[in-house]
Amino acid sequence: MRDTPPTRRLRCAIYTRKSSEEGLDMEFNSLDAQRESCEAYIASQRSEGWACMRENYNDGGFSGGTLDRPGLKMLLEDIEAGLVDVIVVYKIDRLSRSLMDFAKLVEVFDRNNVTFVSVTQAFNTTTSMGRLTLNILLSFAQFEREVTGERIRDKVAASRAKGMWMGGFVPMGYDVAGRKLVINEAEAATVRHMFQRFVELGSATLLTRELVAKGTLNKRGKQIDKGFLYKLFRNRLYLGEAVHKGTSYPGEHQGIIEPQLWDQVHAILQESPRQRAANTRTRVPALLKGLIFTDRGIAMTPTFTKKGSRHYRYYTSMDAIRNRACEGRDAFVRLNAGLVENAVVQQIRVLVRTPEVAAKVAVVLQDCASISNDNDVVAALSDFDGLWTSLFPAEQARIARLLIDRVIVSQQGLTVDLRTDGLSSVIRDMLAPRPKEKAA
Repeated sequence: MRDTPPTRRLRCAIYTRKSSEEGLDMEFNSLDAQRESCEAYIASQRSEGWACMRENYNDGGFSGGTLDRPGLKMLLEDIEAGLVDVIVVYKIDRLSRSLMDFAKLVEVFDRNNVTFVSVTQAFNTTTSMGRLTLNILLSFAQFEREVTGERIRDKVAASRAKGMWMGGFVPMGYDVAGRKLVINEAEAATVRHMFQRFVELGSATLLTRELVAKGTLNKRGKQIDKGFLYKLFRNRLYLGEAVHKGTSYPGEHQGIIEPQLWDQVHAILQESPRQRAANTRTRVPALLKGLIFTDRGIAMTPTFTKKGSRHYRYYTSMDAIRNRACEGRDAFVRLNAGLVENAVVQQIRVLVRTPEVAAKVAVVLQDCASISNDNDVVAALSDFDGLWTSLFPAEQARIARLLIDRVIVSQQGLTVDLRTDGLSSVIRDMLAPRPKEKAA
């Protein structure tokens, strides 16, 4: 008499996980061993209608302390889609080592009528005894994980107290060799320059603008911003110290910044941010004052607004200031000053490199004794970026008035009209021979 076949086929998904990537490149690794055991278990339940799914739900190199795992996410998606009846794992902690996370997973399983089975810890989550056993095992798994975390934190604290580098993102100015920080001379020079220029300028805003104009990038290849500068200035690692939870220890690495320069920077940082912002505004003249107009010929004047402790610069149409802005007319009422000024400077940089501008400047400078041929003009124009970024804001404003005839703002964008004679005077200054310094 033949057995009656099961009325329903149960689709069994095998989930495997390994915390580290070590050994995953082997021909038969830990994930393969887990899957083989699970397949054997499913085969033993064939009389109950169990059938192994072909899909592989594997997470090699992912911790069980989080649910952010690609294999697990794909498994949960298939569960929600009603494609899975039974989840089979080698051990419970392969699925999760967090009791809270596993409680979330059990809710998903129950909602979709999915059974969870561990090959080496046989129980079924559909029974009360299975749930009790599961919670006990997970509690011990989480306890083991927390104890391991405590041991690691204690080791890190002890190592930092000895001044050792414990890994993480490598700060600008250093490289890692033999698990120790070594100075990267090129980056270290940039870091020292940032500290020194901050002392000279007294403003992170001005320094950021200067660094961006020069194309200076951080360790990750991104533009410098004020947030990066403030973190840099407060990082005691540059004094040759190792810091752990607010306490500094003598580090194994060599410092980049001298204590005197560090103290000068922090004396500035201790000033009120509001006061430093006010100082910055007094030293940043409006670059386009008297030069910027709307496409209808209406002048735009520099204005300021204040929100809390922050100040914002704008160029505002005189129509708006005098309440003459008419509804339905294409007119720019107010523009962010920083964005407009940066756009204008960028257009100037592009324009001074065009052959047409170089030819016009060469004609004007024919009588200049320091210019032997057109190549001198081209070379000087190529060095315009270096000249501009070396100027203080007041000098930049003066040069802008020499170079720009008018800036016109329209719906189509910005139009910059250059003054060739003004550019010629700037180039003449660049090429003029410098007086020799007197011997001491």
